[in-house]
Amino acid sequence: MKTLNPEKIAIKKRNDNREDFKLPKEIDFSGSVRGRFYRPKKISTTIRIDDDIILFFRRLASENKSPYQTLVNEVLRDYKSRFESTKHDPRLTCEKKA
Repeated sequence: MKTLNPEKIAIKKRNDNREDFKLPKEIDFSGSVRGRFYRPKKISTTIRIDDDIILFFRRLASENKSPYQTLVNEVLRDYKSRFESTKHDPRLTCEKKA
């Protein structure tokens, strides 16, 4: 008597379900949100940041148990969002110290 492998049975069931699946001829995308699952591509770069800033983000990251680069990215993304939403409000621009 042949022993049935449960893994092979599960694969066969999955394949049988795939054959029965058919796409509808038309799909209504009226309630869809464009770019909902879009994630921007990350680019590796080198920048020079003051040591106190890096130490601040590393400490904050260790408290939140997340990478410090992620926190820096979130802060920059928030700044970018506020900058764009205020139509380049001069109060949000960086001023050089004299």
